[in-house]
Amino acid sequence: MKTSVFAEFEAYAGALGCEEVLVREWASNQQVQTHTHPFDAYVQVVKGELWLTVGETVRHLVAGDGFELARETSHSERYGLQGATVWVGRRSAIAA
Repeated sequence: MKTSVFAEFEAYAGALGCEEVLVREWASNQQVQTHTHPFDAYVQVVKGELWLTVGETVRHLVAGDGFELARETSHSERYGLQGATVWVGRRSAIAA
């Protein structure tokens, strides 16, 4: 879902079964090494840019872009010069 209104994203994530919806702020040029999460993630970039690497695939995402990651998917992240703000819906294994 693409929206510029947090409440709409929150409602969408809730309809997908997300128990938690939050705003994450990432610092300029921050890098997050390869990791996994114990939840499904539904993400929308609302400010800045990031590069998401899953396996050999690197995606450059900017404000308005979104992505989904299934739980336990190995990935890394690199944030741009201006950092980034993202909205994240988290759905646990229990809700799936």
